[in-house]
Amino acid sequence: MAETVTNWAGNITYTAKELHRPASLDALRSLVAASERVRVLGSGHSFNAIVEPGADGVLLSLGALPAEVEVDAAARTVRVGGGVRYAELARRVHAHGLALPNMASLPHISVAGSVATGTHGSGVGNGPLAAPVREVEIVTADGSTVVIGRGDARFGGAVTSLGALGVVTALTLDLEPAFDVEQYLFTELPLDGLDFESVAAAAYSVSLFTDWRAPGFRQVWVKRRTDQPLAGFPWAAPATEALHPVPGMPAVNCTEQFGVPGPWHERLPHFRAEFTPSSGNELQSEYLLPREHAAGILDAIDGIRQTVAPVLQICEVRTIAADEQWLSPAHGRDSVAVHFTWIDDTAAVLPVVRELEAALEPFEPRPHWGKVYELPASVVRGRYPRIDDFRTLVDELDPAGTFTNAFVRDALGT
Repeated sequence: MAETVTNWAGNITYTAKELHRPASLDALRSLVAASERVRVLGSGHSFNAIVEPGADGVLLSLGALPAEVEVDAAARTVRVGGGVRYAELARRVHAHGLALPNMASLPHISVAGSVATGTHGSGVGNGPLAAPVREVEIVTADGSTVVIGRGDARFGGAVTSLGALGVVTALTLDLEPAFDVEQYLFTELPLDGLDFESVAAAAYSVSLFTDWRAPGFRQVWVKRRTDQPLAGFPWAAPATEALHPVPGMPAVNCTEQFGVPGPWHERLPHFRAEFTPSSGNELQSEYLLPREHAAGILDAIDGIRQTVAPVLQICEVRTIAADEQWLSPAHGRDSVAVHFTWIDDTAAVLPVVRELEAALEPFEPRPHWGKVYELPASVVRGRYPRIDDFRTLVDELDPAGTFTNAFVRDALGT
């Protein structure tokens, strides 16, 4: 490529022969039909080679396409273009008095890329970000469009698809009436005797943070919908100052705290939409595991915290309700997600990742598809009971492998 393109963190430099930013759907169709290998960049917030098309491939950005956000207030749905990010989608949806059921901690990521990799928010009753999707529009290798909606036998593989089926040019999502959220922070939640289920269910969305330098959690972020009961939080003391999840970082870019009510899209993320991170001096890993084993999972990590802590910036623990997307890390099981924000040092981090994965192995972790992990692809495949169905869907929609790269081949075992 004439320009150097990296992911958000800068740990991946793409080797594609060309980068294209088509400004229209027709231009995108023509480009795809003329290319032998294509991968879509999204917002670049992946930490592995999931997007890399290889030296003979085309890297495609949807950022120049029209930012379509078409709200049907009567049906409570929104059709959103493939290049739109959550911050813009949320603002447009809220203007119609409607809401998404949940958001990720960072609102600057693309909608299509998030649901394609199984990205999520938090809450024992909240599924991943793919859960509200009711229809997906995909440009396939010949430039034609395939529309797959709920009720189609292929739908379970069409949304969280790793970009392996084609270019997602639009999604239609279910909405609900807008709601307000209050955010409360607590500090120093003990691990010893932790009633994880009660803590996780204390509000609509709950996130626990620790640096693993000592047992327990340094912070708990509790996000309560104002149309739901206000529950107590007797397990930790209220924070006395505004906090950033990473100790020592300024809280100015975080969403409003101290129980000040505000619109859903200004409280469910941890970070303000007007704060746009340009790059991150970090690596990230995340694993989704069965929620019923949360206590054992946390004890296992605590048992190796002296190994984890030196290369860790912060660890976040959340919950996600099970979903039915074939490649969702939350497929078929209510999950606890353990997220690690590491220092930006691959050589130092990877040995720790391997030791962490060994400690979590009894609980059958499924790694987030867009993060750093070392688990063998064969092991990961074995944790997805519908992997054969997804492989069949890839063969149907992309028989020539236009949208397949080394990462996808490993994931599917092809």
